[in-house]
Amino acid sequence: MKLEQIYTGCLAQGAYYIMSEGEVAIIDPLREVDAYIQKAKLDNANIKFVLETHFHADFVSGHIDLAKKTGATIVYGPTANPSFNFHAAKDGEELSLGKIKIKVIHTPGHTMESTCYLLIDEEGKQKALFSGDTLFIGDVGRPDLAQKVKADLTQDILAGHLYDSLRNKIMPLSDDIVIYPAHGAGSACGKKMSKETQDTLGNQKKTNYALDTSLTKAEFIVAVLDGLVAPPGYFPLNVMMNIQGYDSIDAVLERGQHALNPNEFEVAANETNALILDTRNAQEFAQGFIPNSINIGIDGSFAPWVGAMIPNIKQEILLVTEPGNEVEVITRLARVGYDFTIGFLQGGFNAWKNAGKEIDHIISISADELAEIQKKDSSTLVLDVRKASEYKSEHIKGVKNAPLDFINDSMAAIDKNKTYYVHCAGGYRSMIFISILKARGFDHLIDIKGGFTAIKESHQFPITEYSSPTTLLL
Repeated sequence: MKLEQIYTGCLAQGAYYIMSEGEVAIIDPLREVDAYIQKAKLDNANIKFVLETHFHADFVSGHIDLAKKTGATIVYGPTANPSFNFHAAKDGEELSLGKIKIKVIHTPGHTMESTCYLLIDEEGKQKALFSGDTLFIGDVGRPDLAQKVKADLTQDILAGHLYDSLRNKIMPLSDDIVIYPAHGAGSACGKKMSKETQDTLGNQKKTNYALDTSLTKAEFIVAVLDGLVAPPGYFPLNVMMNIQGYDSIDAVLERGQHALNPNEFEVAANETNALILDTRNAQEFAQGFIPNSINIGIDGSFAPWVGAMIPNIKQEILLVTEPGNEVEVITRLARVGYDFTIGFLQGGFNAWKNAGKEIDHIISISADELAEIQKKDSSTLVLDVRKASEYKSEHIKGVKNAPLDFINDSMAAIDKNKTYYVHCAGGYRSMIFISILKARGFDHLIDIKGGFTAIKESHQFPITEYSSPTTLLL
């Protein structure tokens, strides 16, 4: 038997490859499926099953393409009703894979079709649980997403189902079973996920707040719902793509790989409603960029921030990337359902610059420079665009919080005629924030290089810890 976790840091997502006696099961595959097919070929094996733990909200799964290319059977648990051919597995059903078995365990709560898969080895021993978004390391799946798709499901009802699933289906399993979840820290599908990507069930019973046996169902519901922030707007749209189907990743890549010279790129920008997305490093972007383009760097949590900042997954997109990164960027966009890249700037930003086209820029200063400015003017306006939870933990005394997550609300609280100095944790999110607002006519926003990390290291700013949320803009 062979078991491999295939973890994608950009999405904080774990897919799984299981092989026995020449038969393979893939659990929760990413959209680009050729890597799984190649892996099976190297093992001289055939992909028999594509096992889906639920209809994912944070990414578009590769189940449909993988089944078409390999003949594999797509498997969902009870209550799933997608628009394509699949096997509706019964609770307790055992799927044969070579000399091993995979037991289907229906665990509604995160969503109603949520299902875990229990791996039983050649000797009949229960070895691992692929828990999807039902159970994470340190957390459980948020129960407020399915209500966005089905109106009669409330988050309280779903949380109650999750309590029952955990207590009746998961916790009775052996403590030495290894838990392999669908996500880790950084995913918006939970709130307290660990950076670890696997653990024993026994250790989770000791350390995971949601598995505390002293919690009543009512107390569990309160604990699980406490602290949840609104999910990204693209989540319900990804769910529908996973249920209804989507274009082949091959078609998406072909559509996006249109190399445009600067003149062609300019015409496309002027004659379509395409958004110009620049994926270069934040500081490189600041030094020069195409007017009205927005910066979401490929070197950070790219796909989730694209999903949070671009509300329409059918938005046409023109790309500016480092030369050679085009396919990678188009692929990452497709992972979260943004299938309508219509071309990229051939030669990157340097080609635009060398063609003598119009260029814009963003002023970026160091923390030390900000300190000098504040010494001369104590009324200097500073915006902290980190998440509210980060801000509450510690921030510059007197500084307002304008979270990037809620950029439209944050924008409403900013005066276009005033100058603001903007920071996040390290400089990635502040450039997203400034570029979006600059494209909307906010021309007096200045970036602080290195963000709050650099600010703390400068030792020139008073820091407030564990403050009251009354100081927030939102």
